[in-house]
Amino acid sequence: MSEPRTPAQVLREARQQDSRDKRARVLSVVDQLIADDEPVTFTGVARAANVSHWLVYAEGVREHIEAARRRQERAADNGARASAKEPVGWKLEKQLLREDNRRLREEVERLKGAVRRSLGQQLDQFGAADLGTRVDELTVENQRLQAERDDALSQVKGLAEQLSEVQDDLVGARESLRRMIRTENAP
Repeated sequence: MSEPRTPAQVLREARQQDSRDKRARVLSVVDQLIADDEPVTFTGVARAANVSHWLVYAEGVREHIEAARRRQERAADNGARASAKEPVGWKLEKQLLREDNRRLREEVERLKGAVRRSLGQQLDQFGAADLGTRVDELTVENQRLQAERDDALSQVKGLAEQLSEVQDDLVGARESLRRMIRTENAP
């Protein structure tokens, strides 16, 4: 049985998963743009993947986009020569395959979303039980600390009363000492 994860670990893992999902979305968009024979640009990829411009320039993603752009340039050069030789039926077949790919990508995204929601619900349930236990622990600790505070306050009150008595005794002793000194010094 594995140890329970801390909220910080859960948050870190969620952020890492979110980062992986965004990067996968970017790569998927790049592949889709290439398949659709659309121009691959950093801004276009960021917009289509719904991610920040920073991410498309990040290491590992930027190289993929640049490679896709180079492939497109080479394909455009080769495509200009090959398009004259390409049979008409192939264009229709490519269009059908693109539509199937788009539909399948949408289905994958929908299923990923369902899995994320399900895991989120499980995490919420797991977290709620842990939070309830933690609240109970903190309540017990709070009660113990309040009892200690009350004991300390009563000790302070007792010590304050003792101090007052000692101060009264001290004042009385000083007065008595002054009278004795006056009596001895009197002519």
